[in-house]
Amino acid sequence: MRRLCQTFTAALTAATLGLCLAAPAEARLSITLGTPVIEPMPFALPTFGDEGGAGGMAADISAVIISDLQGTGLFERIPESAYIQNLPSFDAAVSYPDWQAINAQALITGAVQAGGGQVAVKFCLHDVFAGSLLEECMQFAGDAGSWRRVAHKVADAVYSRITGETGYFDSRVVFVAESGPKNQRQKRLAVMDYDGANVSYLTDSSSIVLAPRFSPSGDRILFTSYSSGFPQIYLMDVGSLQIRSLGEQPGTMTFAPRFSPDGNRVVFSLERGGNTDIYMLDIGSGSLSQLTNSPAIETAPSFSPDGSQIVFESDRSGGQQLYIMSAGGGEPRRISGGSGRYGTPVWSPRGDYIAFTKQNAGQFHIGVMLMDGTEEKLLTSSYLDEGPTWAPNGRVIMFTRQPPGEGNPELWTVDTTGRVLRPVQLGGAASDPAWSPLLP
Repeated sequence: MRRLCQTFTAALTAATLGLCLAAPAEARLSITLGTPVIEPMPFALPTFGDEGGAGGMAADISAVIISDLQGTGLFERIPESAYIQNLPSFDAAVSYPDWQAINAQALITGAVQAGGGQVAVKFCLHDVFAGSLLEECMQFAGDAGSWRRVAHKVADAVYSRITGETGYFDSRVVFVAESGPKNQRQKRLAVMDYDGANVSYLTDSSSIVLAPRFSPSGDRILFTSYSSGFPQIYLMDVGSLQIRSLGEQPGTMTFAPRFSPDGNRVVFSLERGGNTDIYMLDIGSGSLSQLTNSPAIETAPSFSPDGSQIVFESDRSGGQQLYIMSAGGGEPRRISGGSGRYGTPVWSPRGDYIAFTKQNAGQFHIGVMLMDGTEEKLLTSSYLDEGPTWAPNGRVIMFTRQPPGEGNPELWTVDTTGRVLRPVQLGGAASDPAWSPLLP
């Protein structure tokens, strides 16, 4: 039953990691998402072995996998000091009673091989109480500098096999990196791994930048910049870092851009003569169409995953509320109905929930509701929480948290149950996160 892919995946660049797997066996060990999970699933992961040239990389890869899984709140690693069986090599026979005795439900075994600037990881996922592999063993390979990506891919595979849903660890987040005093704050675009590692900067701090957004393919970024002296939207190519303005209209300000699901159009707010409405721009042709026409402030538009509808915020009813309209415009319908002010709506990639920021009774919240406005649920409460963005699988939300006083803004994540709330370990002031799709 333990049939490994016969050879390590050929050497690959960091941008294209390889995958080799066989068809899964019938699942026994599983977590069903969408229902309350009171106790995390206990799993065992002996530090992966070094099969040649890996050095400390094997321990580092093991640590990233453990952090990924535990960070979901669905899994809890049993410490290695409790392990009864010592597995001297990847091919050693597993004594399932030894793992059953420490109450491990899942066992992850693996080994790392490195050389020639490449790294390869092979691993197996065991159903301890069934006493067998949960599926055929797998392996990933890539450039040695991409070892964290390899680890994230392993964690995604484990998460997916046990939950039955797509993972989100092998993804990136674009955000606004902030520095300097509040009255002279410098802001520049930056990108990081979902967990705060591998930060790189995309722009300098010569002008204020806001609200970056990844394209559905992850190769472009929309953002708002004050480089011209007033807000305008721009498009950046991630590979070349080339930037060009979009939808520029004399005498107007443009902001709050977001891609359509096909990546061919941009929806955004345009202010002209003191009035702010929502417009659509076809990136290829440059064709511009107006979607709303109201004396109210209409902003923060976000497409439904199928591209047929747009949710946005407006004060047309006298207070800041959420509305949905057809992607071609037309009369919107209000979906928010609770007390307080609602803003920055973002449609889940699953299509089920809309995340939002809510201000009520002196507190800010990140919340979710169904597309008809029902089942509103507040996931956080703080001095200032705002700007939600969804993980690629629609199970986790990242947002900005600003503490009172002189504290710096930070990035936090919360799951859709509100039970798992944690800061992103970034080590610097940050705001306006936007999650990428899973990397190719």
